[in-house]
Amino acid sequence: MSEITDFADTAAIIENLDLMIAVDTSTAHLAGALNKPVWILSRYDQCWRWLIGRDDSPWYPSARLFRQEQTGEWDGVIERAADALKGFALNPSPHAQATRPAFCSPGGSAE
Repeated sequence: MSEITDFADTAAIIENLDLMIAVDTSTAHLAGALNKPVWILSRYDQCWRWLIGRDDSPWYPSARLFRQEQTGEWDGVIERAADALKGFALNPSPHAQATRPAFCSPGGSAE
């Protein structure tokens, strides 16, 4: 992926996604800033910006949070995200229906 040199390249890739699933990283924030659907897998002791007791974000209306219920417990987070992904795959948001990206293999080539 040497052709990706800056955040503009990353933003262009994100623009072609139906949904981004990430941990709390700069790419998750970039997807939110672009108003692309982004699901953020968050630690129990999450950053202050995600607030408490909610699964949405006032900063990024397109974001959905999946939080650990206790420190170090990722199984529940992954299960909830997987269940939500099944629903998303069956009924993607109207925003996401405009383009359906190709799936990429681990080597980066489209299949």
